Amino acid sequence: MKLIIAIIQPSRLEAVKEALSDVEVVRLTVMDCQGFGRQKGQTEIYRGHELTINLVRKVQLQIAVNEEFVKPTVDAIIQGGRTGEIGDGKVFILPMEDCIRIRTGERGPEAI
Repeated sequence: MKLIIAIIQPSRLEAVKEALSDVEVVRLTVMDCQGFGRQKGQTEIYRGHELTINLVRKVQLQIAVNEEFVKPTVDAIIQGGRTGEIGDGKVFILPMEDCIRIRTGERGPEAI
């Protein structure tokens, strides 16, 4: 079992969800977040004044998958999230020790 964490642009969320649906990944958690990387924030004009915004709005996806779904899930995130510009995001793949479905008490891969 793996936990896939993806940080993507908010404008690409629908495309990523559609790509995930195409590979039969239908369970995910979506959170709004802020951060910066190589782009180091951005400059905007607000009421005639130039403002530097240090943190850029992003969306974080958390998806728990069994081993056979790791590659299709990551490929779908990349396909849906890529614009080719700086700031497209990152994908992290972490080992997941256990998963428990609260409703039934199922554990491990069956709970995902």
